[in-house]
Amino acid sequence: MTNPPSTKLASQPNASADLDLALVRRLTAFGQEVAGTLRRASVIDLLVRHVRETLAPSEIAVALFQREAETIDFVLGWPPGRSNPRPLLDLATRRGPMLIQDGLDALLRDEGLTPPPLTAGCWLIAPFVAKGRVTGAIAARGESGRYGPADLVLLEGLLSQASIALESARLIDLHDDGRRTWQEVVDAISPALCIVDRSGAIRRANRAFADLVNAPPASLIGRPWQAFAPPEWSVDLQRALDQQGVGREVELRTGERTYAVTAVPISSTDRSAVILLFDDQTERRRLQDQLIQSEKMSAIGQLIAGIAHDLNNPLASVLGFADFLIEVPNVPAGIREPLAVIQEEAERASGIVRNLLGFARKQDHQRRPTALKPLLDGTFVLLRNQLMAHRVEASIEVEADLPMPDVDPNQIQQVFVNLINNAAQAIASTGRPGTITVRARRWLDGVAIEVTDDGPGMSEDLAAQVFEPFFTTKAEGEGTGLGLSISQGIVKEHGGRIMLSSEEGKGSTFSVQLPLSTRSPVPAADPMSRAPTKRLRVLVVDDEPHILHYMRATLEAWGHMPVVASDGQEALTRAIQEPFDLIISDLRMPRFGGREFYEELTRQNPIMAGRLVFSTGDTVRGDTLAFLETLDRPYLHKPFSLAELRTLLADVVRDSGPQAAVRDNEPLPTDVLPGT
Repeated sequence: MTNPPSTKLASQPNASADLDLALVRRLTAFGQEVAGTLRRASVIDLLVRHVRETLAPSEIAVALFQREAETIDFVLGWPPGRSNPRPLLDLATRRGPMLIQDGLDALLRDEGLTPPPLTAGCWLIAPFVAKGRVTGAIAARGESGRYGPADLVLLEGLLSQASIALESARLIDLHDDGRRTWQEVVDAISPALCIVDRSGAIRRANRAFADLVNAPPASLIGRPWQAFAPPEWSVDLQRALDQQGVGREVELRTGERTYAVTAVPISSTDRSAVILLFDDQTERRRLQDQLIQSEKMSAIGQLIAGIAHDLNNPLASVLGFADFLIEVPNVPAGIREPLAVIQEEAERASGIVRNLLGFARKQDHQRRPTALKPLLDGTFVLLRNQLMAHRVEASIEVEADLPMPDVDPNQIQQVFVNLINNAAQAIASTGRPGTITVRARRWLDGVAIEVTDDGPGMSEDLAAQVFEPFFTTKAEGEGTGLGLSISQGIVKEHGGRIMLSSEEGKGSTFSVQLPLSTRSPVPAADPMSRAPTKRLRVLVVDDEPHILHYMRATLEAWGHMPVVASDGQEALTRAIQEPFDLIISDLRMPRFGGREFYEELTRQNPIMAGRLVFSTGDTVRGDTLAFLETLDRPYLHKPFSLAELRTLLADVVRDSGPQAAVRDNEPLPTDVLPGT
């Protein structure tokens, strides 16, 4: 290895001028090489090479610091395996550039530093300085007497240029880190976004946007957004760009996804670039649609309440008079059969309305032993029109003496409605008629209800997903994908399970397995039980003349003394002035309704108010149910049968004992209804 120039020049004439020229040349060569270097490691490699070529040291140590000299960020030792150079580098940061011929150990101890082994020789130490801040240090060792002041000047010059290059590399690293951090942050954001300049070219975009337009991220930059957006988006996206900054959004659809797009300028003063933000609104819109559908169903429930009330009043008259006339002994034989038809059809219409009300009303979620045959029959009554529209033949097979499960009838009926509806829609998708068979049978320690269809069936993969929320195979707008998941939840709450067996091209079978009830059912009233023999004084309140007529005729035929009133105000006057064993009042009446009648009667004659029983055709509305529940008294649901009325009268006779308001020898009233 050649001797350093400083050593050569020191023994020649004009040594100072030659030394200056050599320093300049060396520094110029180093500056030219380091000028194009942007990596810190490469700068240090160049520095070490020039120090070795110029000063020929036997050992070099270099370190770069973070936050001044607190933490070493980068360290390089040459040759490898030398002892820890940190004390020498710390000395350089504290004392600045130094040429140390001897006494190094003493200097280190004076600074409170522990001398490393093998410190003999001549040392050059100097710090890297950038903007007045120490950013690193270098230490080079040669044999004793090797270096002089000119060598220290050369080392300082090399470090000055290296410090400038290192600071530039640090700023570039910071810039690159910032770009990487920005990219990482925007790539972590779920909404797709891109920055578009005035000409429409994409400056930057995150990965979500690249995935949205199905293009590699690197291919987006510099190209117009029109090259990537679907053609049907162009008009709406351009409108969003034209309206940037006004807070408006446009809605875009692609396949099943919905996006709300907003254009926001990067700053209020510079509108040369704008951020397009694509927010995926699919789930939100789906939930909104479900909420709207729920509100519709709620409104339909209220509509059903009104329709049911309007239907139940005339049905009460028809069914009541049919029951009444059937029991008249001297009805001609030729009329008895048409009367039976009227009675049967009125009961059928009443059952339809009752099933609608049961399905629509707010449920109390109370479980009780429930016979499955009537529940399934009622379900098919509800779905009769849908099955006919889909050309589906339905049948029910219930095993004899089938035990009763302990269920909430309304919730389990909802399960049956969902399963039968799904089966009918599956058959309809084939474009041909089909059949649905519902079988109820014993199963282990419970019962199983199987709903079997001859529809298209399902593949194994499809069958594995049918109970997932929001999963549906129906066209958009024809289903929410919640029916089967809700049904599964209801059955699990009952301690049961739903099983699916399906094969493509051969139909499907859903099996609902339910545990048995451990309680005994409440015995049903005997429909042929006769009215009590004791005569009762009964006040009947209703705004329907036909109902008053039917009630009066029936009660008189049974030997009671009915009094009628067409509204609550008239009834209040009667109830205050006259004693009654029982008051049967309609709940919804114009002017002075049943609730007002009850409240005023409670205030003026609480004993008589305690004998009031309501009859109503509206038990869907929440306020109606809440009011009836606060009374904790029985009520008659229109249209009620003669058996229900007899049961009510029998309860009154049993509770009243000998204190009946009407004595057995009291004559019947002579006042009659207008027009009768």
